[in-house]
Amino acid sequence: MSDEKEGLLDVTILDKKFRVACPENMRPELLNAVAYLDGKMREISDLGKVVTVERIAIMSALNIAHELLTTRLGTGFDINEFKRRIGSMEAAICSSLAEQDELF
Repeated sequence: MSDEKEGLLDVTILDKKFRVACPENMRPELLNAVAYLDGKMREISDLGKVVTVERIAIMSALNIAHELLTTRLGTGFDINEFKRRIGSMEAAICSSLAEQDELF
């Protein structure tokens, strides 16, 4: 549940409830972040090697930070570069098709 007039949102991460401040226009992004974090924490929890919630949170934070840094440093998958490359290919295809249309 959420308390909309206060700008608060109740979320659940690893079966623990938290109330966080969140502007209405940022809720979808926050909910995506909550789902991502919850998934990462569950992955670690399901391995059974890390027991306490604090350790699970720290390991999840380290994994997420590693993902972020490898993407920024170019050793991981960069979605923005992927989108630029797809856009470039799309432009090349459209240009080729336009040239072909002129032939007929």
